[in-house]
Amino acid sequence: MGEYQKIEMKKKKNIVLIAHDNKKHDLLEWAKFNKELLLEHTLSATGTTGQLLEGALGIKIARLKSGPLGGDLQIGARIAEGLVDCVIFFWDPLEPQPHDPDVKALLRIAVVWNIPVACNRSSADFMISSSLMNGAYERLVPDYSSYLQRPAP
Repeated sequence: MGEYQKIEMKKKKNIVLIAHDNKKHDLLEWAKFNKELLLEHTLSATGTTGQLLEGALGIKIARLKSGPLGGDLQIGARIAEGLVDCVIFFWDPLEPQPHDPDVKALLRIAVVWNIPVACNRSSADFMISSSLMNGAYERLVPDYSSYLQRPAP
């Protein structure tokens, strides 16, 4: 798998916003501070986070299921389908989550498809303020064709 394919991210990015319960306040503050930048993109979020963001920002956000009810898996599927450009996920590393395997699967699939992921406020600040957010960007993804064509075990 030494070859890569280029996947273009448009100027208007598809950004997913997620926050564990103990981090929702932080994400809301961050989103309010960065509202003008976020408005330049298409936003989606998991259930409760999306509801809170809609109220705080006064905008419509595509809302998926709550994380523990399948929202993390929905986002993972959207990543695999090429429908997500960036993930901003304020997760709580000190609080056990009932859907921890789903969280790990989401983060894993984001790495597989080379999706930028910000897991805290500092990395989200760097991501949203990057000059790469202002235009199209070609994301390099390993060419998985040899993996897909391998003989079944």
